[in-house]
Amino acid sequence: MEFVSGYRDEFLDFAALLFGWFRKFVAERGAVGASLEGHWRPLEAQIRRLPQDPALWVLHVLPNRSVGISLGQGTEPGPGAGLGAARLLGDEPPLHLRDLSPYVSFVSLEDGEEGEEEVEEEENGVEECAGSEKVEPEEGGEPNPTSKESPEEANPPEEPEEAEQEAGGGEDGCREDRVEDEAGLEKRKGRRSEAAPLHLSCLLLVTDEHGTILGIDLLMDGTQGTVSRGSGTDNLASRAYALLCHSMACPMGSGDPRKPRQLTVGDAQLHRQLESLVPRLGVKLAKTPMRTWGPRPGFTFASLRARTCHVCHRHSFEVKLTPCPQCSAVLYCGEACLRADWRRCPDDVSHRFWCPRLATFMDRAGELASLPFTYTAEVTSETFNKEAFLASRGLTRGYWTQLSMLIPGPSTPRHPRGNMPSFGHLLSGDPYQLLQGEGPALMPPVPLDPPRSLFGSWQDYYTWRGLSLDSPMAVLLTYPLTVYYVITHLVPQSFPELNIQNKQSLKIHVVEAGKEFDLVMVFWELLVLLPHVALELQFVGDGLPPESDQQHFTLQRDGPEVSVRSGSGTSARLNSGTKEKGGRRDLQIKVSARPYHLLQGPKPDLVIGFNSGFGLKDIWLSSLPRLQSLRVPAFFTESSEYGCVMDDQTMAVATGGGTSPPQPNPFRSPFRLRAADNCMPWYCNAFIFHLVYKPPQGSGGRPAPGPAPPAPTPAAPPAPTRRRRGEKKPGRGTRRRR
Repeated sequence: MEFVSGYRDEFLDFAALLFGWFRKFVAERGAVGASLEGHWRPLEAQIRRLPQDPALWVLHVLPNRSVGISLGQGTEPGPGAGLGAARLLGDEPPLHLRDLSPYVSFVSLEDGEEGEEEVEEEENGVEECAGSEKVEPEEGGEPNPTSKESPEEANPPEEPEEAEQEAGGGEDGCREDRVEDEAGLEKRKGRRSEAAPLHLSCLLLVTDEHGTILGIDLLMDGTQGTVSRGSGTDNLASRAYALLCHSMACPMGSGDPRKPRQLTVGDAQLHRQLESLVPRLGVKLAKTPMRTWGPRPGFTFASLRARTCHVCHRHSFEVKLTPCPQCSAVLYCGEACLRADWRRCPDDVSHRFWCPRLATFMDRAGELASLPFTYTAEVTSETFNKEAFLASRGLTRGYWTQLSMLIPGPSTPRHPRGNMPSFGHLLSGDPYQLLQGEGPALMPPVPLDPPRSLFGSWQDYYTWRGLSLDSPMAVLLTYPLTVYYVITHLVPQSFPELNIQNKQSLKIHVVEAGKEFDLVMVFWELLVLLPHVALELQFVGDGLPPESDQQHFTLQRDGPEVSVRSGSGTSARLNSGTKEKGGRRDLQIKVSARPYHLLQGPKPDLVIGFNSGFGLKDIWLSSLPRLQSLRVPAFFTESSEYGCVMDDQTMAVATGGGTSPPQPNPFRSPFRLRAADNCMPWYCNAFIFHLVYKPPQGSGGRPAPGPAPPAPTPAAPPAPTRRRRGEKKPGRGTRRRR
């Protein structure tokens, strides 16, 4: 697929932006010990003429004492091609953090630690560090995003593959050789000499008071050692001054070059050293250094997405990006890249082929942004700052962290992403606990009476559920409400012979499950919307954690309480807040951590996939034929019309079938997903379609929907023949009673 917006982890775009800016900064900064007079004097005059930013700027000095970085295969030193260029900004960029695990690992530099410790999961290590950078940067986990930038400043290990193998098996090796102290000591010495981890001793970070990152610099030690400031405190001031100049002339965040009205520094010694340097830029330095992390209690990093050229992948701070003048959908850095994309071969991947289609996709922007919420204008804007929106409403815990780059730090108890949460954490009295924020309860009590009519919009559902249109719950509830809409509206329209609305129980497979499995408790709302149906949701996919394979539990609505039973027979009860009418129904949750074509079991009533992206994973070339053989109703959502077109092409290649025309999902997420190299409107679960199977040959199976065949032309009746004399009249045979 040409565009991966909506499928790629946001933190990877964030890391790509950090790496790209840092690479440019290192190339233009020159030698670390370069004279300020010779290198930055010409730039000072330009900076003094820049417009003034009314916001306060902050220079953060963040030391690190415990975390080192080990570079694996594929990384190269210097500001040229390396991990970032090859793995973050290329033609086939990674989609998930776990895809980078062979290239970057983190090691402990604490005294007494034995060897390297590779992160169990990239998302539990890398994102964890990102979270501590945003919330508690003074802790050691903060420098994580720099793991991608580290090739810029230090030499990589000589034998990264061997170091990576030790990182993966170091813990078991220590257990086996614990009694052999001498051998273990020799092993550690060899590791330090051959593949010593890089020590990020300090991070210099420039932000404004709103949290927008403007510049970054890394002070690296080649090997493990005590925390120091690079080559000494005398060098720190020159590096900080160079960082400030580059951040003003080429700010990483959004906006044109500018200088701050006032600057504050987070280190007392560095503040004194910069007192004579900062006034050269026409910037006022605060009288005293900053003593705390943020000048405001609600400080949070703004959402930063790497705006890049679709062809050469250069960022917006390097070149000026403009959309295609005809479709306004794709971003280019100039006429050369536009012409190259226009003439690509084969023709069906060229922009000349896609330009008219992309123009029609852009026309849908207004329709997709038509939502009834009070915050619609903010969250559907191209400049939507998701991190600030979540932080301002206290949505920084529970399931809300799945939408943000803000991840709890190492000291915060949490279950790993994708693992089945413990029942004690899920069932502590409120089925909506993980949907709550820091403030009052977001979900009102369940209505006494079940719905009297079918809901077809957020407005109708919010009214019945007692939710204010200012509530952001639609962002999480888009998954269960999409399932509800498929069951109550789309299946009866497209497959009326199934009579699905009259069924007492439904077995639903959620294929290639990912984020929706991490939000598993939101599907409890299906029991509220369909109180008389017993539902079974089976999450299937090779991306699910293997330790969750074959696990299952049951949510039961029994009077005023909801009881939950796991597969092992343990049970707990939740209070739903009200006593309801109707019989007892339950929701069973099952997990199968395997590709769908390897799943064994009874045939489901319905198959659903969220934001599937058939063209991004080869596993669909096997899963789609499996669905073709089952011939069950299969509905999928996509985050854009472009994704729907690519899914139709993949379905044709895999099975010879196709997909139905996509239609907007009335229960799509209101948050707009900002793309990197295009301006198309992307929303989670934006469109819905169903698979159109190729009709089986030589069987009476249900044919694929299509135009009715023409009625056959009646043949002319045969001419009557005259019976000859003596010829008997043909008998009619014996008559039978019915």
